[in-house]
Amino acid sequence: MAIQQAPGLYREDVFPARRAALPTGVPAFLGYTASGKVNEPVRLTLFSHLAEAFGPPVEGGYLAAAVEGFFLNGGRECLVVPLPAGDPEDALEAGLAALAVRQDIDLVCAPDLLATAQTLDLTLRLQSAILAHCDAQGDRFAILDSVPGTGDVLEQRNGLEGENGALYHPWIRPAGSSTFVPPCGHVAGVVARCDLRTGVHKAPANEELAGVVDLEVKLTDRDHALLNPEGINALRAFPGRGIRVWGARTLSRQSAWTFISVRRLFLTAARWMELNLADAAFEPHDTRLWNRITRELTTWFEGLFRAGALKGRTAAEAFFIKCDGETNPPEVREAGQVVTVIGLAPSVPNEFVVVRIIHGTSGIGVVAASA
Repeated sequence: MAIQQAPGLYREDVFPARRAALPTGVPAFLGYTASGKVNEPVRLTLFSHLAEAFGPPVEGGYLAAAVEGFFLNGGRECLVVPLPAGDPEDALEAGLAALAVRQDIDLVCAPDLLATAQTLDLTLRLQSAILAHCDAQGDRFAILDSVPGTGDVLEQRNGLEGENGALYHPWIRPAGSSTFVPPCGHVAGVVARCDLRTGVHKAPANEELAGVVDLEVKLTDRDHALLNPEGINALRAFPGRGIRVWGARTLSRQSAWTFISVRRLFLTAARWMELNLADAAFEPHDTRLWNRITRELTTWFEGLFRAGALKGRTAAEAFFIKCDGETNPPEVREAGQVVTVIGLAPSVPNEFVVVRIIHGTSGIGVVAASA
């Protein structure tokens, strides 16, 4: 820029800071490998990288089938976390701890859990630990597998609770395989495909499972009528249309979080704030900070509205943001938190969902709130 030494009018171009990219549909796969450092996540962008990093598939394991299914169905990148041998609960705890510091994933899959869990009780403890992890992190969603065969999936579902997870049934048989495997990897690929094509607001349902030739259990309309209201997402075969994901419900009992697309929309909003407003926690807690948060969120939500993620004739009908002295009374400020109340009208279902976004030095939290 020229040095301004003489009186006059000078032009200076000031460009806004580039907002950090926010990839979605990126799963972490926890499983057992033949080699590789345990509890150390490794990023893969091709299925062939799995064998290069970890050697041949472990006999009786499902990790390789899940990762292959992810890439076959449109996934672009994932993490693989090798679990240590030994007690499955200790192994899972260690693997989840390794993921706690990661901000570059938003899905969690553990296909090998059902290879080690010999009882339904152990399966529920392991899957509940994953749901608890997703709840604690506040930025990721679990894709869980039903018990194999004709096991009581309704009993399994009744033992699980959480907004940040979904259960899929039944197991699938990949092309070229003689055995059935958990569906989480293929479903994660469908989620990634929908995210890339449309966005997180697209329900990952009525989508064909690529590379799948058979289902372990053939569900009927009557079966589906029993499973769907309970939040069990069916995988079904339709003549001439292939094998498809035929459900998009979470494991939550709260009506606001019934649908996967709605919950992931809010999780993604929290991730966006974590990524792009991380420095807000250290700014003076006054009207300038509140205005900045409101301005930045307005810009991002307007983009969601234009993309079709939100319902309404205008942006004002599609969302609202409240960050002011009312949401941030003295006791909140003294606690080092910034509370923003946001309301979004997701495209499905057509109703407002209101949450409190609590922004502190320890990260972002999403809490249900009344309108």
